[in-house]
Amino acid sequence: MPRYDFRCRSCGATFELSRPMAQANDPAVCPEGHQDTVKLLSTVAVTGAAGATGAAPQPASGGGCCGGGCCG
Repeated sequence: MPRYDFRCRSCGATFELSRPMAQANDPAVCPEGHQDTVKLLSTVAVTGAAGATGAAPQPASGGGCCGGGCCG
């Protein structure tokens, strides 16, 4: 179940709620009981073995003036 971050406009508290995506934009009540809250934009970091380390692969050289040996 996704987690959503909220901030209370009344007391400034930030908090998380786990709820179904269908309820993502439903109103939330802060832990102190205030109703004036706003959903925060969350960022997601996705990592895996394919993108773990190293630079992007370089294209093979050859052809044209930049790598074909035609310029001298």
